[in-house]
Amino acid sequence: MTSPPSTQPVTPAAAALDHDRGTTVGKAKLPPVVWLLGAVAFIMGTSELIVAGLLPEISGDLDVSVASAGLLITVFAIGMMVGAPAMSMATLRLPRRSAMVAALLVFAAGHVVGALASSLPLALAGRFAAALGNGTFWAVGAVVATAAAGPAAGTRAMGVMVGGVTLANIVGVPLGTAAGQLGGWRGPFWILAVLAVAAAAVIARQLPADSGDGDSSLRGELKSLRHPRLWLVYLAIALVQGGMMAAYSYVAPLLTGRAGLTAAAVPPAMLGYGVGALAGTMLGGRLGDRRPYATLVPAAAVTAVLLGAITLWATSSVAAVVLVVLLGAAGITTNPILVGEVVRIAGAGRALPMALATSAFQVGIAVGSWLGGVALTSALGLEGPSLAGFALALAALLPLGLLAASRRTAGAARG
Repeated sequence: MTSPPSTQPVTPAAAALDHDRGTTVGKAKLPPVVWLLGAVAFIMGTSELIVAGLLPEISGDLDVSVASAGLLITVFAIGMMVGAPAMSMATLRLPRRSAMVAALLVFAAGHVVGALASSLPLALAGRFAAALGNGTFWAVGAVVATAAAGPAAGTRAMGVMVGGVTLANIVGVPLGTAAGQLGGWRGPFWILAVLAVAAAAVIARQLPADSGDGDSSLRGELKSLRHPRLWLVYLAIALVQGGMMAAYSYVAPLLTGRAGLTAAAVPPAMLGYGVGALAGTMLGGRLGDRRPYATLVPAAAVTAVLLGAITLWATSSVAAVVLVVLLGAAGITTNPILVGEVVRIAGAGRALPMALATSAFQVGIAVGSWLGGVALTSALGLEGPSLAGFALALAALLPLGLLAASRRTAGAARG
């Protein structure tokens, strides 16, 4: 397990040596456990996103409105937002292998409850339990992945985990949605439960039974949150994610209402977005370890420009699709780098800072989708969601700029 970043002065020669070493390590193969966690992230991502595609089937089966069934999405987000830090503290004294296995079993149990639910309240309880397992997985799994990869490849490791979620958006969700539409919405819930149990068995065999280095007390975790730069990273996560979701939550009406595409053309366009997001995840993971802010700030700026361009020029079907694909590539590039910065600032092995990063993503999703909906129903109409996203992405440049400036100042002081 790696130690927290040193606070001792660094000479220019040592810095150059560290850069060369980091470049070499960054090109080395990632350990197998990172790819295993990426596969689990695929399961988690499929679970989080699949409900949106099955709302009509769920509402019909449970005899509730589609809007009421949509609470399954809201409850999951709340469970991730609140549950991730709470569960990271609850499992603080557990070895990380035990915490990961427990998270997957809780996740599986939530899906079993959901699959057996005969009423909406019971289904909501299952989703909340699944969200707790998901949040615990991300809080602990991100620590395990970055520690296994080492300090020079931590962002690459996060790129693999975020890439698992992106791949879920491209492959897992469409396949799960199709299976739910053909055989009933409960089927995908059973499949996810079985996959989670299988993943728990593999984790129990493959992950070392260590409890981590350093101070694993609640006091130590809270102390790690004292860094002002850490809260700037959380703010940047929420704003960038919010900007993306404000527009993407309403990409279907954008493409059909403004760009003039048919409804049948929306899934291929969304697939293009997913492919772009996967490319962005890999790019961010590779560049983020060596040049985090030289990648972050331009990616966030390009995201804002693309959202502005969607607002102005999405009336052309070709332009709209191209802009949506590029939006996925630019916006998602920031995700692994921002999570990597949480590790760098808080120190390796800290579960609570990673859990709060998960919460920051969920805050961005909730606020962005809500603000996009408000803008859509306003006088702005179909231009509203992307305009709201543009404002949020533009605002993200402030904390990112402050972070980049403080990093340069610290580097100059050490030099």
